[in-house]
Amino acid sequence: MRGITSANHRAAPGSPLAGRGLDFGPCAVVEGLAPDVRCATLRVPLDYARPDGAQIGITVSRVGATGAGGAVRQGALVYNPGGPGGNGMFFPLVAGLPEWRRVAAAYDLVGYAPRGVGRSGPPVSCQDPADHARAPSQAPPAEPDPAYKRRRVAEAREYARGCARRTGAGLASYTTLNNVRDLHVLRAALGEPKLSFMGASYGTYLGAVYATLHPGHVRRMVFDSAVDPDPRRVWYADNLAQAPGFERRWADFRAWAARHHSVYGLGGTPGAVQASYDRVRAALAREPAGGVVGTGQLHSAYLRAAYYDEVWPGRAAALAAFLRGDPGPLVELAAPDPAMAAEDENATAVYTATLCNDAPWPADWETWDRDNTELARTAPFETWTNAFLNLPCAFWPVRERQRPVDVGARPAGAAGVLPGTLVVAAERDGATPYAGALELRRRLGPRAGLVTEEGAGTHGVVGGRNDCVDAHVERYLLTGDTSGGDATCAPHPEPAPVSLDDRAASAQGHPRALLPPVV
Repeated sequence: MRGITSANHRAAPGSPLAGRGLDFGPCAVVEGLAPDVRCATLRVPLDYARPDGAQIGITVSRVGATGAGGAVRQGALVYNPGGPGGNGMFFPLVAGLPEWRRVAAAYDLVGYAPRGVGRSGPPVSCQDPADHARAPSQAPPAEPDPAYKRRRVAEAREYARGCARRTGAGLASYTTLNNVRDLHVLRAALGEPKLSFMGASYGTYLGAVYATLHPGHVRRMVFDSAVDPDPRRVWYADNLAQAPGFERRWADFRAWAARHHSVYGLGGTPGAVQASYDRVRAALAREPAGGVVGTGQLHSAYLRAAYYDEVWPGRAAALAAFLRGDPGPLVELAAPDPAMAAEDENATAVYTATLCNDAPWPADWETWDRDNTELARTAPFETWTNAFLNLPCAFWPVRERQRPVDVGARPAGAAGVLPGTLVVAAERDGATPYAGALELRRRLGPRAGLVTEEGAGTHGVVGGRNDCVDAHVERYLLTGDTSGGDATCAPHPEPAPVSLDDRAASAQGHPRALLPPVV
């Protein structure tokens, strides 16, 4: 394992990279952006230790500040949606939403696809997209037997080999530190002496590492749904912590469905709703719906209910329809989309490469088996699925892993003072449990503020779900004010039940909220 030295912290050795600027023009049609959004390509080194070596292109999108209401332009606001592996090129589109009107008046809204994502650099890949999207698949049982575990260990080994084989020698370059370096170059190329940044989920960790290494280059930072940045928890322990978090959120969904038993007929108690889900799962294990929805696709679709409560009506309606003999709604929401196969495979590959490169992971299966067997006793919903997703890190072909940055500490060579920042979190978030927000706020220091959405658990709080949260974030971005310290907001309203006849209207979720990708 290689330690981090002060030289590792420099984002752009020698600074000339930062002076290249960006040439914005029409966006590629494949990006699917509005005509007023402009795009550019930022050139950065694949390996910052060799700044004159191979270069990669980072795709960037931007819409200019509208100046509505006489607002004075405050620079560029850069957004990272998390993942890692999320593509933020869509971000300028939020300028047209009412919740973003005042922020869009004062800021250029800048999105980008991080290295390896989409068209940024050579795309990271670990397996054939057709294999990644193959359906139906089967989710792990609640208590996997030894033979099943041996098979999944073998698959994890092969997946790790596939990452090396398909991505090549550059595999080691996909790290949070390099993402921070790219962000530092992007800031300068935008002409901004200091960075205004909003990150969601993994994007909060990216921002926290940037703030630690470049405090003097931070202007404003919003951390939405914070990862616990304790270097002892990155990333193995952070992933273990998701299991009880997701179990709580799965229970929240079941309790909501039980309260609306008169609409869905799934049962009048959370236990009865679980029994209904188990009946659907058992039926799909015997015969996949539409030939493509097995228990693996079912689990993926309903894990989203542990992330976003706005999908609850559609999920409940699909279960109800299936139990009444109509598998169509379930097939519609759970079947993989062949058109998304390459994008989904790429996102998973970037996620895996970044997390595996970023930190040491247990290399012995016995540790994984012991820890996840214990977790699954009380948190069966997501424990084993998450364990097997991350298991390639035990067999990762990159020999020298990074050592996580001690967020909030002052490393050698870090100049300047970190200004006030803002952490935003939902109290019952499963993907990034609330304890992580408390830890990040502590590490960011006394000038950091914390906005808590009490009693809520949707992942990704900012941008259209809760007016109180958005008001705090807007005030901070426009004024930099964190003098209020900690603030609390009542939870956003629970979704209303939707009848089976109206289920299509609720299947896709909230149209205005910023939805960071599943991590």
